[in-house]
Amino acid sequence: MNSSTALDLRETAPVEPVAAAQTRIADDKAMLRAAAEIARDLHKPSKAIFWADMLGSAALGYAALAATILAPSLGWAMLAGLVAVLALYRALLFIHEISHLKHSNLPGFRLAWNALVGVPLMVPSFMYEGVHNLHHNRTRYGTVEDPEYLPLALMKPWTLPAFVAISALAPIGLLLRYGVLSPLALIVPPLRKLVFERYSGLVINPAFRRRPLEGDDRSRWLMQEVATSAWAIALMGLTAVGVIPLKAFLVFLAVISVVTVLNQIRTLVAHLWENEGEAMTVTAQYLDSVNVPPPSLLPGLWAPVGLRYHALHHLLPSVPYHNLGQAHRRLTAMLEEGSPYHKASYKGLPVLVSQLARSTMGVRR
Repeated sequence: MNSSTALDLRETAPVEPVAAAQTRIADDKAMLRAAAEIARDLHKPSKAIFWADMLGSAALGYAALAATILAPSLGWAMLAGLVAVLALYRALLFIHEISHLKHSNLPGFRLAWNALVGVPLMVPSFMYEGVHNLHHNRTRYGTVEDPEYLPLALMKPWTLPAFVAISALAPIGLLLRYGVLSPLALIVPPLRKLVFERYSGLVINPAFRRRPLEGDDRSRWLMQEVATSAWAIALMGLTAVGVIPLKAFLVFLAVISVVTVLNQIRTLVAHLWENEGEAMTVTAQYLDSVNVPPPSLLPGLWAPVGLRYHALHHLLPSVPYHNLGQAHRRLTAMLEEGSPYHKASYKGLPVLVSQLARSTMGVRR
């Protein structure tokens, strides 16, 4: 999942663009063939894993959130808050799997996730479904039509901290989106169009405009929109009249804010962001994406639910998160050392942040 914060940071750094080099990368047929072969038995999601992981993460997250609010000291509150952030972050990132699922394989999962996670955290699944798949479109990736791409590596150095810092305001933005703009959009048709086109997708590309939904997609959107709006209005109203203590309300917003910042940092290192708008080959898209495989353990926390294998996910978008590790091991063993597959693996977050920061300062690899 990429960030919900759209940020116009298109002033680029005065360095030689690398987009032309990216588009000249030819597809490595051996890698693409191997990826297709090894994944033939890996496409089916495990019902037990999906349900247990999502429900367990949500339960732990809400229990830790309650413990944070009720903690007797700052130290205990910080500890419980950390658990709440990591658990709710993991639960929230199932929105990424939902956007790729064939829902007949997991009946009821999307509805349960929205009821337990999406609506309470004000990020219903319609904000990603129908949007994220455009990022995986082979002719749109890295172009102006990609809702989840900006050439961050070619921008000014200050854009990186701004990109992360602005995400801290996400809880306020979500409350305004669902608690204020949603009800107003019912009576102001021009606002209704604006809200859907500009503020109904988890995107980072400010030029992206969402198209109207039809059929079942529209029905699901309406249900999720109404439910999330009712929750946001109730949350603000009950806090205003004192039913929900102000401390509990602020802790809830703070936890969502930290979750969003963590996701924005993960988004920052999900790609190398070196394309400047040209269409790219599949291999070029893969090399512009990032894997952070074992033995490092921390990526399991900051890039959970399979997102530590983000580059591999771009090769095999229909493989569920719990099978990506197996797919990576198979490909690592099958492909020779010189294969492009190995070039998308990195050691960890500090290396990736440093590389991106150096790129914005004109220091190329």
